Amino acid sequence: MTTQPAESTTEGKSGNPFAGKTVFWRRPSAWAAVSAGLALTALILWLPPGSAFVEGGLMVLAFLALLGFAWAWSRSRAQSHVADLLLAAAEENPEARFITAADGSFMYANAAFHRLFALAVSVDDIAAILNGGEDAAETFARLRAGASSGVAEVAEVSLSMPSGGVEWRRISVHPLSGYQGCALWRAEDITARREMDAIRRHEEEMLADFLDNLPAGFFSADAAGRILHANNTLAEWLGVSVGDMLSRGMCFADFVIASEQAAGGGSDRRGKQEHGNVTLKTVDGTTFRACLVQSERLRAGGEMAYSRSIVLKNLSWRDDIEAGALTPEQRLHWLFDEAPVAIVLLDLHGNVGDCNRAFLRLLGVHREAVVGRPFSDRLAKEDRGDAAAQLSKVVMGIMRAAVLEVRMPAAGERQVVASLFASRMEDDQGEVSSLVLHFIDTTEQKNLEVQFAQSQKMQAVGQLAGGVAHDFNNLLTAMIGFSDLLLCRHGPDDPSFADIMQIKQNANRATNLVRQLLAFSRQQTLKPVILDPTDALSELSNLLGRLIGENIELEMEPGRDLWVVLVDRGQFDQVIINLAVNARDAMPGGGRLTVRTQNIAVDETVQRGHEVMPGGDYVLIEVMDTGVGISKENIGRIFEPFFSTKDVGAGTGLGLSTVYGIVHQTGGFIFVDSGPGEGTSFSIYLPRYEEEAGEDFARPQDRVETAARPPKPPSPLGEDVDMGDLTGAGTVLLVEDEDAVRMFGARALRNKGYRVLEASDGEAALDVINSTGETINLIISDVVMPGMDGRTLIQLVRQEMPEVKLILMSGYAENSLVEDIGNDPTIRFLAKPFSLKELAGTVKEVMSG
Repeated sequence: MTTQPAESTTEGKSGNPFAGKTVFWRRPSAWAAVSAGLALTALILWLPPGSAFVEGGLMVLAFLALLGFAWAWSRSRAQSHVADLLLAAAEENPEARFITAADGSFMYANAAFHRLFALAVSVDDIAAILNGGEDAAETFARLRAGASSGVAEVAEVSLSMPSGGVEWRRISVHPLSGYQGCALWRAEDITARREMDAIRRHEEEMLADFLDNLPAGFFSADAAGRILHANNTLAEWLGVSVGDMLSRGMCFADFVIASEQAAGGGSDRRGKQEHGNVTLKTVDGTTFRACLVQSERLRAGGEMAYSRSIVLKNLSWRDDIEAGALTPEQRLHWLFDEAPVAIVLLDLHGNVGDCNRAFLRLLGVHREAVVGRPFSDRLAKEDRGDAAAQLSKVVMGIMRAAVLEVRMPAAGERQVVASLFASRMEDDQGEVSSLVLHFIDTTEQKNLEVQFAQSQKMQAVGQLAGGVAHDFNNLLTAMIGFSDLLLCRHGPDDPSFADIMQIKQNANRATNLVRQLLAFSRQQTLKPVILDPTDALSELSNLLGRLIGENIELEMEPGRDLWVVLVDRGQFDQVIINLAVNARDAMPGGGRLTVRTQNIAVDETVQRGHEVMPGGDYVLIEVMDTGVGISKENIGRIFEPFFSTKDVGAGTGLGLSTVYGIVHQTGGFIFVDSGPGEGTSFSIYLPRYEEEAGEDFARPQDRVETAARPPKPPSPLGEDVDMGDLTGAGTVLLVEDEDAVRMFGARALRNKGYRVLEASDGEAALDVINSTGETINLIISDVVMPGMDGRTLIQLVRQEMPEVKLILMSGYAENSLVEDIGNDPTIRFLAKPFSLKELAGTVKEVMSG
C-alpha cells in the first residue's frame, strides 16, 4: 500500500484516510467559491449604472470559474474512485494492516488484523495480551515509541490468545510523513515458523550434545594438521579444553608419542581413509592407547579440505592375525577384559583408571559412568570411610594387601555385596603406581545369612513386643479404669483431682508406647484407605514445618501423576512425622529436609540386605536430611525397638521401629542410606494400588491437623453413641482372668445400672451360665485366658444361647484375631486399654442394637 504525499491530509470521504485532500486549486469547493464570488460581484455592479466592459469581464471570469469547478469536481470523483480501490485492496490483503493516531487509537484496521488480534481496538489492547513478561513489554514499547517519534521499527512478539494458546506475530511500524503522530502498522502470523525454529534448535542441540559427549573422541583437522573441531570427550581425555586447542592452533600429532598404521587404508568417493593404533600423551603426562579411524574430505582439485577422525580409547585396530600371534600385551589385556572376576584399576588419586567387563556387569552400568570417576562414588556411604582407610594403608605400604567387605549401589535399585581384595602395582623402581581391586560377588550368600539372622531376631523381638504389649494393655486398662472411677467421685474442685488426672494422662502416654510396640510387631489394627501421596504430603507440609523449626529448610518435591496407594491414613502420617522428627534431631545446627516422591517400576526382585522386594509398581517416598548421618555399626540396628543413639531420656527408641512395622504391615519396604557427616536418606516403597471389582475402600476427604503426636487408633465402637447418657439395664456376664480389669469392669457397669455376673475364665463362665436362672443379655469375654479361652467359650455358648450378644476384648490387635472370630459381624471387638466411657458406650450400643 502506498501513502499520500506530504501535502495531503486525512479529510476525505466518510473519514477514509485514502481519500486525502488536494492543493487549493484542485479543490472543487475552491472553484465553486470563486465562481460564486465573481457572479455576485457582477450582479452588484450590474444593478446600478456601471461600466459594461467591467460587467462583461466579470461575467467571463465567473464562467471560467464554473468551468474550473466542473474540472475539479470530475477530478475529485476520479481520485475518490482510486481511494476506494486502494481500500478494497487493503481489506483483501492477507497481511494485517492498521493505522493509528497519535493517541494510539485505530483510524483504520483491515479484516486480516481482526483475525490476528482478536478483539483489539487500540494499541493498548494489543499490549494487554502480550506474552513474555517484561521483555515482551519492552519490545512492544519500542514499537510504540518508534510510531510516536517517526522512526520505523520491527519486532517479533508472542500473544496470549483467547483460546488459551500462544501465537507469534511479526510487527513493523512505519510513520506516515505529513500526518503528525500517525503510523502504518503491519503484522503477520509467524507462529508456524517459530515452532519450526524451536524444533530445529532442539534437534541442533541434541546433535551438538551427541557429538560433544559421544563416548568416543571426535576431531577434524586441516591439511596442516591443525585441529578445526574437537568434541568434549576427546578434550577431557587429553586434559585440555576445546577452546585452547583451537586458539593455540594445536595439532593432533602434538599428543601422539607412538603410532602404528593398520592395513586396509585406501580411498573412496568420500576421500582417503587412514586407520591405525596410536599412543597418546595427555597434558598431565599420562598415556593411553587408542584406535584411530579417519577419512578425508577432498576438494575438487584433489587437495585435502579437512579430516573426519574418531578416537576409540583403550581399543586396538587388529588386522587379520591368528590368535597365536597375539603380543604379550594383547594377551594380558584379553585376560583382564574376559576375567570372570570383577577387576578395577585405581590411580593414586582414588579415580578409576580402568575396569573390566565383569565389573560393569556386576553393577549394571556403562563404562563411561565408572572410568575417570572417583571409586568412592561406587560405594555405599557407610562403607566409604572404612574403604578409604584400608586402601590408604596399602598405598603407604603399611599393608601389602587388604581384604574388606563393601556394599555398592547397582542398577535397578539393587545393592551388591562383595569381598574386595586390594593390592599394589609397582613400577620399575618399586614405587606404587596404582592399585588393583578384585571383587567377588557375595550378595546372595550375605543376603541369605543376614536374612535368616534378621528374620530370627525380628520374629523373637516381635513376639516379645506383642506379649509385652498384651500384658501392659491389661495393666493400663486397670490404671485408666480406676482413674475414671475415682474421677466420678472427685470433681475438678477436689484437691485429689489433679493427682488423679496425672495418673490417667501418664497411663495414656504409656498406651502410645504400647501401640508403637504393636506397630513394630505388625499386630496393630489398620484401617486402609485409597490415598494420593501428593495430597497427603501437601496437607502435612505445614505441620512438618512447625515440627522441624525455622532453622531447617523444608523442601517438598512431589512427583508428577503419582499412583495411589492403599494405606492407613493415620499410620502414613505417623511414618512421615517420625522420620521428620528424627531428621530434625540429626540437624541441631540447622540444615535441609527434603521429601521427594516419584513413581518407580521395579522389573525384577530386588534384594537389599535381608529385605527382598518383589518386582512391580511402587510409589517411592524419599525423606532426606543433611544431618550428622549414621555410623556403619549403628545403621544395621536402627529399626530395632528401644535402640537409640540419643542421650538417655531424649527418646524411647521406638520411632524408627514403629516406621518399620507400619511400612511392612502396609505391604511396603523401607531402606536407609547414610554415612557419618553425609546425611541420611530413607526410601519408602509403597505398592501401587489398582482397584479391582468388588473392592470397596474409602477415600479420605477431609483432614484436620493436630499436634505432632502419634495418631490415635480407630475410635472404639462406644465412641459413636451419645455419651450424655451411658446408663442401661440388663444382665452382663464379664469373663476376665485379670482380677484388676474384671473388678474395674464390673464396678463400672454396675454404676451404669447393669446387673453384672463375674467369671475368671471360660470354665467358670460356663458354671455361672448353668447355675443362674437369669437371662444373660450380654457376654463380655477376654480372648486370651488360661484354660478355656474366649474363642472356645463363645463357640460353646452360641450353641446353647444363639441370641446372646457378644463382646470380645483383648490386649492384642483385632487383625490378629480375625481368623479366630471368623469375621462374625455379630461379635464386637473392644481393644485394651479402654476407658470407662469406652466400655460403657460399647455395652450400651451393643445392648441397644
